[in-house]
Amino acid sequence: MVQFDESDQIKRINNLREAEEEDVVSMLAEQKYGLTYVNLLSQPIDNDAIRLLTEEQARTFDVGPYKLIDKKLYLAVRSPNANGAIEAKKFLEGSGYEVVMVMASEKSIEKVWSHYTDLSYATRSRAGGLDISPDVLLELSKTVKTIDDAVKAINDAINESGEAHHLSRILEIILGAGIGIGASDVHVEPMEDHVELRFRLDGVLHIITTFSMNTYKQINTRIKLLSGLKLTISAVPQDGRFSAFLGTDEISFRTSMIPGAYGESIVLRILNPKSIRVQLNELGISAPLLDIFLRGINKPNGMVLLTGPTGSGKTTTLYAFLQQIFSPELKIITIEDPIEYHLAGITQTQVDHKKGYTFLEGLRSALRQDPDIIMVGEIRDSETAKIAVESALTGHIVFSTLHTNNASGVIPRLIDLEVNPKILVSALSLSIAQRLVRKLCTNCKHERPITEDEKKTVTEIWNTAVANGKNMEQFGVKPDATTVWTADGCDKCGKTGYKGRLGIFEVVQMDANIEHIILSNPTERDIKAIADKQGTLDMREDGIVKILQGITDFAEVQSVVDLSEQK
Repeated sequence: MVQFDESDQIKRINNLREAEEEDVVSMLAEQKYGLTYVNLLSQPIDNDAIRLLTEEQARTFDVGPYKLIDKKLYLAVRSPNANGAIEAKKFLEGSGYEVVMVMASEKSIEKVWSHYTDLSYATRSRAGGLDISPDVLLELSKTVKTIDDAVKAINDAINESGEAHHLSRILEIILGAGIGIGASDVHVEPMEDHVELRFRLDGVLHIITTFSMNTYKQINTRIKLLSGLKLTISAVPQDGRFSAFLGTDEISFRTSMIPGAYGESIVLRILNPKSIRVQLNELGISAPLLDIFLRGINKPNGMVLLTGPTGSGKTTTLYAFLQQIFSPELKIITIEDPIEYHLAGITQTQVDHKKGYTFLEGLRSALRQDPDIIMVGEIRDSETAKIAVESALTGHIVFSTLHTNNASGVIPRLIDLEVNPKILVSALSLSIAQRLVRKLCTNCKHERPITEDEKKTVTEIWNTAVANGKNMEQFGVKPDATTVWTADGCDKCGKTGYKGRLGIFEVVQMDANIEHIILSNPTERDIKAIADKQGTLDMREDGIVKILQGITDFAEVQSVVDLSEQK
């Protein structure tokens, strides 16, 4: 007796129908519309592409975004003339994408839609890129505002278990929470029996949580994959980089791994473009000093040098200078190590020591591009210093940094680098030193009586400034203050008493008096004695003014400048 397998026959019929539909779509694509036909049932779907439309939009438009290469988006449609396809194309082109329409069957487009289910946990595992889910980011932006919020979000993610996306979820939350509270660095540090996670916030490290060594090993491996580092190497330092995309903003993470007693210490530096979009008047520069800075950077040529230790905000100030003077009429080139933030309309290049592209070679190459303004990340050697100075004399504006303790040390340092003193005074417009201090939380700060030691410090610095002809009272403060400001900490500042940072500055301007002594190989103290007569505050005086104004406190200023130092 013959037995019929009805389920098998139904399956065969459905397969034939699907194959027939694919044939029909293929024929219409080629003969009627002149488009490419794709069968997505056998192709991978790019999560980067489907994130460009919400699931609701994709279903409403009846389209499937399935591949993204740079700004070129491949969009699967049932018909290019359908209203939904036309609206989707217009919407995506309005977002800056080049849309390539291809024709696909209903089954193919439904496959694209099915990927939205897992999208909130999807990440790109290839080196150099990580997509933080828009859904997770939206959640974090609403909930993670303080250190306590970050601690809760991360602990909740670590405590989740039994899910395939568990590890991606942990890393996603760690990075998202760090961005949410404005951390500049994420530190993952293995100890003997646990691993510490710390965030650097306003320059100070805070312990966020601890987790197991097993979780650490998985995070270590994933970060290495993302950063393009070698998984099998743990005994020597490695450096890398990857990116995360938050809407239209690309946030970069610089990865540093060094071997320790219990495993590799991992530091991820968060380079958030929003943190660099700072105007000059938001950096804490006083009005008289801001006028000097603006005159210096708006000259047709000359050199402006910034000095300060690592983490003192030099890059932020340099970028603020570039944004201040940017114009489509100007050609601006930067040579950086590395490029920390991408600036629209500016040509940015990154040094590569392995390929011989150093600051020196970058500067030489930049000059062949006929630039108006050049930014050199750092002057490290004699030849770079000489070419930078010569560039400032030949019609270019040059911005750069130099490692000295203060603004007065710039000239002696350049002379040590064999720059000709005779041309230096004509080339150098401004030498600026800066430090960063935390601002008192405006929500919980209050006045307290000034101590005798603090009063003595204020009086000594104030009297020295006045003796040098500086107008201290123009800043709205007086030396006989009986109170200063402090902050005890609250929910809005994470119980720290501080929220945000600003700079304290000093500047040396090139003038006839500086020119008079420059040929005698002057010391820092010689330059300082002349600069004190120029009427601008040094960092000690600027710090005292900001203390008396209630912007910061003695502890913060003393942590970056020696207030007891005799000048």
